[in-house]
Amino acid sequence: MKLLILTLFLILPVAAERKKGNPVDHLPKNMEVLTHFGERADFSPDNQRMAFMSKSFGDAFVIDLKTRIIRCLTCSVPGAAFLRIMHLPDGNYILIGPERFSDIGTSRRRDNELWFLGKTPGSKPVKLGQKMSEGAVISKKNLKMAWSETNAQFPELAPAYSRLVVADVDQSGGTPKLVNKKTIYESKEAGCRLEAQDFFDNDQQMAFTCYRPKGLAAVMGIDMRNGKVTDFSQAPAIYNEVEGIFPDGKYTLVESSKQVEQLGGNHGSREIDVWKLRMDGAGKDFVRLTNFNDYEGWKASNPVVATDSRHIAFQIARAADEAGVGYGLVLLRLPK
Repeated sequence: MKLLILTLFLILPVAAERKKGNPVDHLPKNMEVLTHFGERADFSPDNQRMAFMSKSFGDAFVIDLKTRIIRCLTCSVPGAAFLRIMHLPDGNYILIGPERFSDIGTSRRRDNELWFLGKTPGSKPVKLGQKMSEGAVISKKNLKMAWSETNAQFPELAPAYSRLVVADVDQSGGTPKLVNKKTIYESKEAGCRLEAQDFFDNDQQMAFTCYRPKGLAAVMGIDMRNGKVTDFSQAPAIYNEVEGIFPDGKYTLVESSKQVEQLGGNHGSREIDVWKLRMDGAGKDFVRLTNFNDYEGWKASNPVVATDSRHIAFQIARAADEAGVGYGLVLLRLPK
């Protein structure tokens, strides 16, 4: 019996123990803290600046990556309660969030909508008249974007229903507007709630997250030419939320709970780190890029990759907080 127990101990994986302390104090040489506040970073088209949010339901800022000068983009807007800011390829911005804050659930879900913000300093946000769920997709090449819609924004939809919508941002008139709106994919099952994430393959395909029951998620993609859908992560028992896609379209960043298999804990959005996934549909080529979840109570989240493939930005986050909440941005330098 003792021999059997010893044999099992040697062959079975043993969960590693999470460390005490702050992962920011133990960054590898290829990482540096960019800001000590903020969340949800987005590189500018020329990779010279990074837009980000001060906090959830707060103001939008931009930092010059060379001088490190930070400028507020929405501080002239009374009661600004935005959740995300993203660059359009012409240097203008898309803001996401409610017109005003009421409570976290209502403002983040029912009242979440799209806004246009001009790049000229002092510009005021302009409503695009479009409610949407969570984040949006913006092309790096043209004024094309996408988002998801659910029952939370449109009560006439079935409770389990969600859909992906694409459109163009038209600035030809006096007021920016969304045109050519088209639904490209629908989910009628509660077992897959959709969130749009990123275009790839010359804007002919789009990655999205399929949120599954029990707090799990999958990295998915749709070919908009023929409607074919692919499960890129192939891991139904793990939380894998797709994030920024590399410019070559062959790899994507993923918020993943894969390390829970060694560190212990529960799969889901609270115990995550940044991973890199090859988008070949096999789900085998996963590479871990951050080790924040090695430290008790911490995680790394919301990664984005620069269009020159030289840098990744992600946010410092606490495992106990809701998705998207961040405490500063970290810049990760990639090998040339």
